[in-house]
Amino acid sequence: MSITIDAVYEDGVLKPAEPLALKEHERVRVTIQPATSWVEETAGLIQWKGTPEELQYLAEDPEFDYPPAREEP
Repeated sequence: MSITIDAVYEDGVLKPAEPLALKEHERVRVTIQPATSWVEETAGLIQWKGTPEELQYLAEDPEFDYPPAREEP
């Protein structure tokens, strides 16, 4: 069984954001992957010249959604 969780590294210890369904003293293997947005991970693919913040704004702005979001009646 594999699970993905969010955690915070604090005072030398990884602290899960929520309780884990593990037995006391159960051995696990941990892979660390920094929490980044898809915008930061893919910014170099289009040779973007602006800042990551500008690209994230454009990428997440509903005005630029494809297909365009439908307006509610």
